[in-house]
Amino acid sequence: MKKKMIALDLDGTLLNNESQLSDYTIDVIQKVKKAGHTVLIATGRPYRMAEKFYRQLQLDTPMINFNGSLTHIPGKQWDFEQEILIDKQYLIDFLDNEKSFEAIFIAGEYKNKFFITQDNIDEIYPSLMGVEKITPDTLIRRESITSDPHSILMHTRAEDRYALADEMKKHFKYELEINTWGGPLNILETCAKGVSKATALSYLLDHYKASPEDLIAFGDEHNDVEMLQLAGTGYAMKNASDKLIPVADQMTRFSNDEDGVARELEALFL
Repeated sequence: MKKKMIALDLDGTLLNNESQLSDYTIDVIQKVKKAGHTVLIATGRPYRMAEKFYRQLQLDTPMINFNGSLTHIPGKQWDFEQEILIDKQYLIDFLDNEKSFEAIFIAGEYKNKFFITQDNIDEIYPSLMGVEKITPDTLIRRESITSDPHSILMHTRAEDRYALADEMKKHFKYELEINTWGGPLNILETCAKGVSKATALSYLLDHYKASPEDLIAFGDEHNDVEMLQLAGTGYAMKNASDKLIPVADQMTRFSNDEDGVARELEALFL
């Protein structure tokens, strides 16, 4: 069999409902790697919140973070590292519209740090930011926004996150990519225009001199649409959003909480 590039979303896809990798999934990924296939993480998570899983899987391949804003090899200098940032003025605009967006918090995300609004600190889950506690030094201040972020994260009280995402795209005159997170919380993540997991994967396919037909991708949410459309074979998880299922070539037989990705990879390659 021709060697494949396998792109894996994390939340709602490779991770179980406790946001963990099962021993079975880790074992299958190791065997797929040994069979000569290239396994990649492609996630909306910032690097600091995905590194643990990269290490657990013992990967040495590029990782895609922030839905495509950052493509890099963790812990290494890599000449082909790619960063696509958001103009900081958009972050300021988000803050100016905090009430109309019904925001619980707004955060500017950078490669190794974040800054966040703290007016509703009792409603913020620190784990969403990969920390045990939201501390005063991470408070976002307009006057201290001097560099462009990789992404903007927002938790909203709006009941329909998909409708709000559409409204926000109009507000920003379609100059930003605004996607929903998987899971029960109404969280929106914003990237620079034209950025997606698919654009980052296209960049990597060129780097590896491979074609989309060589790509297999697994995802569960709105931010995985372009990735599944690009892939020669795109898998939507059994637990996938209704927004994703129509663009998938296949659906996994099992959910993320049942090792759905690992079971498919085992059937395909082992």
